[in-house]
Amino acid sequence: MSLQEFWFVLIGVLFTGYFVLEGFDFGVGMLMPILGKGSDARRRVALNTIGPVWDGNEVWLITAGGAMFAAFPEWYASLFSGFYLALLLLLVALILRICAIEYRGKIDDPRWRARCDIGIGIGSWIPALAWGWVFANVVHGVPLDADKQFAGSIADLFGPYALLGGLATGLLFALHGAMFLVLKTGGEIRDDARRTARLLLAPTVVVVGGFGLWTQLAYGTGWTWIPLALAVVGFVVASGADFARRDGWAFTGTTVTVAAATALLFGSLFPNVLPSTLDAAFDLTIHNASSTPYTLRVMSWAAVLVTPVVLMYQGWTYWVFRKRITVEQIPASVGLPLETSRDR
Repeated sequence: MSLQEFWFVLIGVLFTGYFVLEGFDFGVGMLMPILGKGSDARRRVALNTIGPVWDGNEVWLITAGGAMFAAFPEWYASLFSGFYLALLLLLVALILRICAIEYRGKIDDPRWRARCDIGIGIGSWIPALAWGWVFANVVHGVPLDADKQFAGSIADLFGPYALLGGLATGLLFALHGAMFLVLKTGGEIRDDARRTARLLLAPTVVVVGGFGLWTQLAYGTGWTWIPLALAVVGFVVASGADFARRDGWAFTGTTVTVAAATALLFGSLFPNVLPSTLDAAFDLTIHNASSTPYTLRVMSWAAVLVTPVVLMYQGWTYWVFRKRITVEQIPASVGLPLETSRDR
């Protein structure tokens, strides 16, 4: 395996970790208004399931972006210039979500918490939809000219395949989040999360299955039938385990589906990193978009040394906070009172 191939695979692994871990984070935020309707304690139960881990999950995205910048600078530059507005919107949504999660409990006022809940919802829905849309466009290709510059318009990024990709990740992350809530909560909210997961299962299978089959037939290779089949197996396991009330296996099933879908996208893209719809000669590949061999060698040693430490830390975090959460365990709010103009 060449260094370029190694780093393409590693970036794929990093995005897989991000979508698996941050996917259920997004799903919890997307479902909070539904599962927490009429009760702040229920919303806090949902939020507390991801409270200890959500910021650690985002490290995978930061690492994937840094790896892309260092290993394939041409890919990074062309992607971020062509998708500038979309990625800026995604970044703003992520920042809004971070601030809403962190600030929600600082003020003891229902209006303040309601506004923060809106921020959490927006900051969860936009990335969940946007990531599928972005990666569908990357696999399909964009108008790149001979200078590897984006030569199209924003309208070129809203084809039916890209829109279906956005809907697929939105539904898949919502289902993944529902399965996580079933695994991590107890009492009524767990029952409601299970019902929500069962309602989401059929439309998610149809949309994600349609997107996966389209990807395979239009862009896949012989071996990418394997991740497509694994995604189907994941859905079967999730469905069967959920009805058997085997919550761990149900969540494992959606985890397999998310991971397999990501592998399908990266496998269908290889050896390109950003195809051109104008001329195949303008495609960005792992060879013409990569850094120098010396840079890749130094980065490889850093990755080998640091990655196990990150994995052990995250594994320890999930182990420490592995128990279920119920409404009865949620204490009264201890935030500061909201200051109004009359108080000044």
